[in-house]
Amino acid sequence: MPISTLEKTKTSNFLETEIAITFVKNTFAKKLESYLNLTKISSPLFTAADSGVQDNLNGTENAVSFKIKNTGLINYEIVHSLAKWKRSALKRFNAEPGQGIVTDMKALRPDEPDLTSRIHSVYVDQWDWEKIMEPNERNLDFLKANVRKIFQALKGTEERVTEEFGITGTLPEEISFIHTEELVERWPDKTPREREDLITRENEAVFIIGIGGELPDGSIHDGRAPDYDDWTSETTPGKHGLNGDIMVWNSILGRAFELSSMGIRVDKETMLKQLEIRDEMDRCDLDWHKKLINGDLPQTIGGGIGQSRLVMFILHKHHIGEVQVSVWPKDVIDSCKEDGIALL
Repeated sequence: MPISTLEKTKTSNFLETEIAITFVKNTFAKKLESYLNLTKISSPLFTAADSGVQDNLNGTENAVSFKIKNTGLINYEIVHSLAKWKRSALKRFNAEPGQGIVTDMKALRPDEPDLTSRIHSVYVDQWDWEKIMEPNERNLDFLKANVRKIFQALKGTEERVTEEFGITGTLPEEISFIHTEELVERWPDKTPREREDLITRENEAVFIIGIGGELPDGSIHDGRAPDYDDWTSETTPGKHGLNGDIMVWNSILGRAFELSSMGIRVDKETMLKQLEIRDEMDRCDLDWHKKLINGDLPQTIGGGIGQSRLVMFILHKHHIGEVQVSVWPKDVIDSCKEDGIALL
């Protein structure tokens, strides 16, 4: 059947799915660039291991590393994300406050995923964005304003997909906000994952603020590297963090579903404080960290938005392998086949 005559209400076969994937990605990318004033740029797949640019994520993931012929003994690593690299790029571009960049980040995280789950993959693709901000915008209101713009892009994309493919959207009219400390207060006996499910089921879309810092009970909601997002600044009495995750309720999987991790980035004081908390002060000797300490990098806000995650959610897919090509254990492939799930 010619592409032009494909039924818009279906994304059941491979070709129809691929058309829908492209539609979702193109639609959301344009809205994100418009709402956040971002310019699309190119970006690296790998960086020098000793540059300090690599993102440590939860601090436990090992990067895929290799050497390149005729470049000496330099170790290169496939990026985990581009949180720090983007900040340096904005400096090179001489961008002004309010201007930002976005790139199609592609990464490998072989240590991170539980490949038996339906939402993880070794291959990670996301819109990595970063924007310069004024020093007086380093506050919770500014963070929330940018979260709302991203949610507006999500909501608008969902509406266009409903018009084009007949897939009914599930996002609420507005996104809600809650601190990790409040989650502990409401559900002290639950795990962080269980708290995410409870609050996201209740609100359908929520931004969880303050991920990485110590909670009143001595735990942390989830790990965060100490040198990109600010997870220690006090925002209101007893509440901390200028970062967080956008979570939506995935009715297909019956669970909270993270679409984005983002935040106001560390300044010199915050980075030094967080490095000390994590006992990683040796990172101050790396080139990127020296630049931040010396005041050579702009103050920014930024984050990553999962491309395959977003497409999976909006197209109501049951497995991330339905919207990206990756590798899966044989038992996962067999299980998906039994359930009628067509992996790309």
